[in-house]
Parts: sequence; structure tokens; C-alpha cells
Amino acid sequence: MCSTQHSGDDPDTSTRRHRDRFRTPAPRRRPDRRGRRHGRLAEACAFAPTGSDAGAAPASEGALQTVTAGKLTIATGEPAFSPWVENDDPASGEGFEAAVADAVATQLGFAKDDVVWVRSTFDSAIAPGPKDWDLNVQQFSITDERKNAVDFSSSDYTTTQAVVTTGSSPAASATTVEELKGIPVGVMSATTSYQVAEDQLGTANLSVYNSNDDAVAALQAGQVDAIIVDLPTAFYLAGAVLDDGKVVGQLPDSSVGGDELAFVLPKGSALTAPVSEAVDALRADGTLDELQQTWLGGTAAAPVLK
Repeated sequence: MCSTQHSGDDPDTSTRRHRDRFRTPAPRRRPDRRGRRHGRLAEACAFAPTGSDAGAAPASEGALQTVTAGKLTIATGEPAFSPWVENDDPASGEGFEAAVADAVATQLGFAKDDVVWVRSTFDSAIAPGPKDWDLNVQQFSITDERKNAVDFSSSDYTTTQAVVTTGSSPAASATTVEELKGIPVGVMSATTSYQVAEDQLGTANLSVYNSNDDAVAALQAGQVDAIIVDLPTAFYLAGAVLDDGKVVGQLPDSSVGGDELAFVLPKGSALTAPVSEAVDALRADGTLDELQQTWLGGTAAAPVLK
């Protein structure tokens, strides 16, 4: 699974490929920040073809080089699920990744009608070779191994740790960390999840497993009432693995040591620097924090536990 392992190894890629296959509550409206920053970065620079962008459309002076001149092509998974993309409609700008992509496109100077959404698999996105898109967003974690094949933008989100259970579990109604201390909880050893669980819940009722798969099996067998994993994995497990699965909430102050998620770009892309600058600008002006609260925290989908 995808909890951060302290050995330094890349976490189990099978979970990264499939954890976006979940369904969560009905869409929420995002704040419209498009008009505030239109065109900031696009006016700043021009780029010549490099690396895997050599086959892309030529850039005119002052324009960013993209696979289709004048358009920004962004890929995501098929289907894409909440809370990352609502209703499998990334063009709506609803959902965390759709909303961040929308804001990045605005920062780069692209009007909404000039943003083209396409679909790709997770594996093909991080494989070496040319791409038919400019950016790809599917909860990609930045790893050194993947950097050999593709570029990453600056991180737009660092995963927090979350509590997952089933609807019939005593943990399902918990709203505070204190409530979880009195029930059996499972977690994978040697992970950020384990460190956070140990720090916040103590060890008296903490069961430690060799893998997240073992922890899930223990939950399904009734050996524990909840498990701790990172938030993207929590959404995946609740929606695609567990019967009547539920994300109870996020543990507070639990992002230290978490995986950093980012846009993937073709290796050597001329857009890597401007996309990173756009993400950095969104972080600096508070947009990323606002979108995280709207789509990933402080909501019914994954409230922060008290």
C-alpha cells in the first residue's frame, strides 16, 4: 500500500495505481478564484523545445510550448473519483485535483476553453517515453525512481494520516482522537502511519502488521475496529475494498513525513518550471490551503479529528 516507509523504498505501486478507484459523497462547490491571477506566468517567458517536448507544437514568442499550440492538455485517470475529481468530470473544476489543475491553468494564462482534458492510465503516465498530454494528475507521489522517467512539478499536497473503518464498527462514530484510544486499531509497521498512530493513540490498543493488506484483513475479520493509513489510501479502501467502508477522519497535524503529491510532466518538459512556479504561487497566496480545506479536510468526506 502507499504509506511512507522509512526504509526509503518506493511504496507498493499497486496501491498507487488503483487507489483512485473510489466513490465518496456528493460534490461540493469550490471557490472561484479564476479571475484573480489570469495570465501571470504566461506573460513572463517563452520556451524552446527540449527533451520529450521536441515533438510538441512550436511556441511563438511569449507563449508556452504545449502539445497543441494555444491549448493546455491535462490528463487524469478513467474514471476519476471524488474527492479528487467530482462526477468523473475534471473540466468542471470540482474536486481537489480538478480545482488545482484549473487554478494552475489560470496561472499559466490559459482560458477555460483552452484547457483540454484527456484520460490516461496511471502506469503509462509514469513510464518513459513521449506523451500526448502536457500535465497528468492522478495522486502521483514524488519518488526518485519515477524521476528517472518523468518530471514532477512542485508538490501541491502532502498526505495526512487518516482513520478507516466500516459503518458497523464502534469507530465509525468517532469525532475525536480520545475516542479512538479505547478501541483496537491496526497499522502497518515502519511507516509514517505507525509513527503518527503511536504518538497520538499510544500503543495499548495498537496492533501492528507487516502490510496494509494484513491490516485490512484484520479489520474485515473484526480483529481491529479501525486502521490508520494515508488519506489517499483511506479513500481508496473505503470506496473500493471495504464493504460499507468509511473514512472516519484525518488525524490532526499528521502531514509530517507524508508523501508529496504533484503533477507529472514528460521528462525534460519545458513546462516543468512554469507549472512549478504556478503551484508555488498558489501555495503562497493561500489557494492550495483553501482548496485542501474545501475538498480534503474539514468536510464530511474526511473531517480533521479533534
